[in-house]
Amino acid sequence: MPDRRRSRKLLIHWLAPLILLTGSLSTAVHAQPNGLDARAIGRAAGVEATVKDNDVVRIGWSRDDVPVAVDGMPFPPAAGLGSWAAFKALPKGSVMVMGDSVVFEDEITPAMDAAFAHGLNVTALHNHFIFARPPVSYLHIGGHGQDGAELAKGVRAVWDAIKAVRAADPTPVNRFSGRVPDKTGEIDVAALRAILGTKPSVKDGVVRFSFGREAIMHNTTIGASMGIATWAAFTGNAEYAVVDGDFAMTAEEVQPVMHALRNAGIHVVALHNHMLGGDPFYYFLHYWGKGNPETLARGVRAVLDQVKVQNPL
Repeated sequence: MPDRRRSRKLLIHWLAPLILLTGSLSTAVHAQPNGLDARAIGRAAGVEATVKDNDVVRIGWSRDDVPVAVDGMPFPPAAGLGSWAAFKALPKGSVMVMGDSVVFEDEITPAMDAAFAHGLNVTALHNHFIFARPPVSYLHIGGHGQDGAELAKGVRAVWDAIKAVRAADPTPVNRFSGRVPDKTGEIDVAALRAILGTKPSVKDGVVRFSFGREAIMHNTTIGASMGIATWAAFTGNAEYAVVDGDFAMTAEEVQPVMHALRNAGIHVVALHNHMLGGDPFYYFLHYWGKGNPETLARGVRAVLDQVKVQNPL
């Protein structure tokens, strides 16, 4: 009996280092799935990174800094107010990232500008709830590069931009900065027409320009009358106005359009699809800008140059 106990002790003595080594190797594998360094990603993002199924490294940030009610009910962040980003290694050593950031209305533009400044794409902007107070939107991002930590720095920049807005004012505001235009309807239609290159419709003081596009659905050609149209509407006066509208875009046009709008100081307020299918498949972007109407029109003109408009209407 003593010999058996002594043998077990010797066996444990020799196996213990091997068990510890195996455990450390397992931890290392989890820390660096497929060449991704989860710890480096976490450090770059300023949050803890975890490894999920399929060797995905994931980071997150719960929006518990602003109380939200949905349908009159106090809404817990765990039920859908989580910002996140996921990283996955690709062949030949590159890395992709995609994610979703919870944004209140006054955070959308700063978050989007931060994403663009760090080489990330914005792939959607929309709501996940209705009757949310304050209103909540979701900014979806994507990106591709050679270094997961560099991509994580971009995600951190987006989240830092959001936090900076809340640090300046803990309560989301309910309108864009700048004054509200006096709606006199006295807009120089001829000047806008010269810039945008087509005749507008004028109704109730609103000057609206439309540009049609085409697609094939159900083996039939459809166009602006079925909803595939880009348009811009100007409301206000000759000195100060609002422009709002919609851009119909193919996939390769989405990022150039958004960059051109932001370069013109025009806000992106939604990015989504309006229909399923079609050749080509169209995405739709809604926007809002304020300022001198001719300056706004030149901004819209710069964006129009990024899309293949077929038929000015």
